[in-house]
Amino acid sequence: LKHLVKAKGEIRFENLSFSYDQKEGRKDALRNVNLDIKPGEVVAFVGPSGGGKSTLVNLLPRFFKPKVGRILLDQIPIEEIMLADLRKQIAFVSQDVIFFNDTIASNVAYGSSIEGIDRGRVIESLEAANLTGLLTELPNGIDTLVGDNGNRLSGGQRQRLAIARAIYKDAPILILDEATSALDSESEKLVQEALNKLMKGRTTLIIAHRLATVLKADRILVMEGGQVVASGTHESLLAQGGLYAELAELQFGQGSAEL
Repeated sequence: LKHLVKAKGEIRFENLSFSYDQKEGRKDALRNVNLDIKPGEVVAFVGPSGGGKSTLVNLLPRFFKPKVGRILLDQIPIEEIMLADLRKQIAFVSQDVIFFNDTIASNVAYGSSIEGIDRGRVIESLEAANLTGLLTELPNGIDTLVGDNGNRLSGGQRQRLAIARAIYKDAPILILDEATSALDSESEKLVQEALNKLMKGRTTLIIAHRLATVLKADRILVMEGGQVVASGTHESLLAQGGLYAELAELQFGQGSAEL
C-alpha cells in the first residue's frame, strides 16, 4: 500500500456502480458514474433524495466499496492508498456532526493527542469559523466542556465548531453534506461565511437540497436514479430546463420549498 502525505486533490470516478444490496436484480444506488474533478474545484451535487449524492461521496473515504468501477485520488486507485492516509486527506462537515463531552480544544483538534494540540491553531481555527464571540463568552475559553454531543452549544455554534475542526485538520479535500440545512438565517450567514473561507484552495464536494447554497459552485451536477443527468453552472442548467430548472422554480419561484 502507498503512503500519501498531502494529496493535490484530483478525484476521478470511473464507471462507478454501487448497490447497498448486492443481490442480483436489485436497483443500483449508483449506475455507471464517470466524473473528473480538478484540484481546488468546487463541485455541488443536487437532486431528489435517493438520487445517489451521499452514496457517491461516501465511496471516496472507502466507507463502502464500489460494485463496479474505481475511484482515483491524484491518479492512484484509492484501495492502493493506506486507509489512514486516505482519510487524512478528507474533512467532513455535515448536518449531524458528532462531538465528545470534552473541551472545545479537544473537539476542534479531534484526532490529535492532548500533548499534540496546537492551542494557537485551535484559536485561529475558531476565529476563522466565526466563533470569536463564543470564546469571549465562555468561562474557560477553549478549555470549556461542550457537553454531551455539544449540547451546550446552539445549532449554529455546533456547525461552526465542525467547520473549525475541518480548518484545523487542513485536509485538501472537503465534503460538505447539507452543512447549512438546519439553521436560522443569521446562523446560516455566519456558517456560510466560514465555509467560504474553508473552501478556498480545496477540492470541495457539496451535497445540498437547498440550491441557494450551491449557486457559486464551479460545477453543479444533477443526480437522479443513481446517475448524473445534467451538469453545468447554475445559469447554464437553468437554460437547459429539465430537473434543475424545476427544482429552482420550486425553491426560488415560490419561496424556498425544500425538496
